[in-house]
Amino acid sequence: MTMALGAGFKVINFIQTRDRSTALAFYRDVLGLTFVMDDPFASVLDQNGTGLRLTQIEGFTPSPHPALGWQVSDIQASIRDLTARGVTMKIYDGFGQDELGIWHAPGGTAQIAWFEDPDGNLLSLTQV
Repeated sequence: MTMALGAGFKVINFIQTRDRSTALAFYRDVLGLTFVMDDPFASVLDQNGTGLRLTQIEGFTPSPHPALGWQVSDIQASIRDLTARGVTMKIYDGFGQDELGIWHAPGGTAQIAWFEDPDGNLLSLTQV
């Protein structure tokens, strides 16, 4: 059975922002995503083959739940690189994260760390 979207579809992620230029600088310069283009509606970046559209929404309020995440091969190195670029990892009271902000899932199946973009969108890193 063929998927309704067709065989050649690609995923595009959307992040809402109150200030597109600030968000663009963060995702491009701090996180290292590749800038693709601006149009009247969004700034577009590439995340290793997956699109990311930064859309400015007046009065936007972020959700407390993760909006976007990346699977990484070395979460400790990724965190050290991000913190060197000015990113602060989010530490939750009573969650048992280590000194880098990494939460170790029961059974050792995953390691996860969280941080926020300039709008407060919750982002994550995961190593499995």
